[in-house]
Order: sequence, then C-alpha cells, then structure tokens
Amino acid sequence: MKGLTDIAGIRVGHATDLKAITGCTAILCDGGAIGGCYIGGAATGTSELATLDPGHVTDRVHAIVLSGGSAFGLASGDGVRRYLESKGEGFQTSAARVPIVVTAILYDLAIGRADVRPTRETGEAAAGAASDKAVEEGSVGAGTGATVGKVLGLSQAMKGGVGSYSTTLGGAHSGIVVAALAVTNSFGDVRDPGAGGAIVAGARKPGASAARIEFADSAAVLQAGPPSRTPFRENTTLAVVATNAQLTKVEASRLAQMAQAGMSRAISPVFTMYDGDIVFALSKGTAKGDINVLGAAAAEVLARAIVRSVRMAKTLGGIPGLAKS
Repeated sequence: MKGLTDIAGIRVGHATDLKAITGCTAILCDGGAIGGCYIGGAATGTSELATLDPGHVTDRVHAIVLSGGSAFGLASGDGVRRYLESKGEGFQTSAARVPIVVTAILYDLAIGRADVRPTRETGEAAAGAASDKAVEEGSVGAGTGATVGKVLGLSQAMKGGVGSYSTTLGGAHSGIVVAALAVTNSFGDVRDPGAGGAIVAGARKPGASAARIEFADSAAVLQAGPPSRTPFRENTTLAVVATNAQLTKVEASRLAQMAQAGMSRAISPVFTMYDGDIVFALSKGTAKGDINVLGAAAAEVLARAIVRSVRMAKTLGGIPGLAKS
C-alpha cells in the first residue's frame, strides 16, 4: 500500500523545514483531475477554491497544495503553479495554459519560527519532489508543525502530521481504489475507530508522568465547563480523498462530503469554531462505481489516514510525538 499515490496519475511531494518546523505538501494530478470539496470547519484559509464548484468553467484541477504558515503559506501554491507551467500543464486559455492549483493552509506558527513560512520556492520544491512512490508520512511537509489536542493549550498538546491510506474494493467494484491523505492539526483528540475509539494522541493531563501519557479527553473537558487554560484557537485538519472511479464535479463534492464522516470518527471534538477543516476529493480514472459505495470507503480510509498521521509523527518543538525519533 502506497496511500494516496495508489491512484494512478497522482503524485505527492513534500518540502520540509525542520528548523522552523513548517513545510508544505503538493499533490499533483497528471493531466488534471475532477475535483470537489467539503468545508466542515469554521476557520479556513484557501485560494482558488471556487474552481472546484460544479458551476465553474474549469473542468479539472491540476494540483492541491496543503501548507503550513497560516495565510502566509498560500504563497506556496504559486510555486506549484510555476512548476506545472514549466511542464506544460494547465487549463487552456486564449493565450497560455494556466495550471489550476487549489491551496489550503493550516496554522503552525506557534510551534517553530513564526517569521519563517512556506514560500513560492517551498511550493516549487515540493512539486519537484512529487513522485508516485509510497507517501512519506509523519512530521513532513504540511504536517511538520501540525499538533493535536489543544483544549488545554499548546503546551499539553501532541504532534500531528501526515498520514495516508488506501483500499481496493471488491465484488461489483473490483479494481476500484479509494485513498486518502490527511494532515492532522486538530483542536480535538485523535481516536482510533479500530480500537473502540480509544484516544491515540491528544490533550495530555497537566502534571502527568513523562513516561506514561495520560489523556485529558478534550470532549469531556469542554463539556465539564470552561477549561482552566485558554484553548489554542488556531487549528485545521486538511484531507484529500481520491479514486480511480470516474466522477462528475457534483459526485466529487459528494465524495468529499461523505468522506468527512471519517474525520468525525477519528477526531473528537471535530469541526469546531477553532478549526478550519476541509476535505478535498479527486477523481482520476475511468472505472465505474456507485458514489454511495465510494463515499463509504472514503470515510473509512480517511479515518485510518488520520490515525496514521499521529502514529507516524515525531517529537518536535518540545511537543511529544508517538513515532520513535
């Protein structure tokens, strides 16, 4: 299993700055892909999002860029656009090909250097590194500065990161692949649906032993009343689900909407006023499949990708991660 790159024609590349603890991830769609999205959070930061609307004149997207750096990180999308232009990719206009590059950002300024963010050059480097090999996971790319479980503040949080997972369907849908990539930078905790919903990474109890992590349970803290510490308000989980089934723009948007159930299973609480969560969907192929079946599979692979994103994340900036260094 390679993750998102199990979809033929989709390549993933990272640019990582471990000193500033930030980076970006470029998801390239060779020849373009049908795209859609679903916004569940309340604090998004994006560019070119309207191109995914079914009513927009562009019929496909050429890249999705996920970046740290808050709004400053939107500049990384320009680098990916420049890279794709040099390769002859883009939407044909009367005078030139214009690559359609959708960009979404997350907030990581508080963990590393707030004055160093992904730039146009960072995006170009991520695009140049894109390949169809197994997706590199953990504290890389847009997940370098990602953190999870911030109801008690960043000091009690844990590291998030990049995770990816795929599945190949059987029966009447034999040969159809559904895959996901997640960058988890959530306000809430990450829970493993495959382990009865147990918390995997999240807000840690103050004063707990360093040798054994004790979780505060973010949802329980919120429901018990205002936390004793100010919650960390800048959070976002970014996700991309993709399939080799042929979809329309409307169906791609429905795939993204159904996939967000995977976020609900793996993050608690999710879609808060402190989160800018977005799920993007890509259709790259000609296989025929039922959107309801594909959507159910997308939710499953996204939940698994989110769990992998924290299991593979290492300690950075004093924030503990689950992966061994």
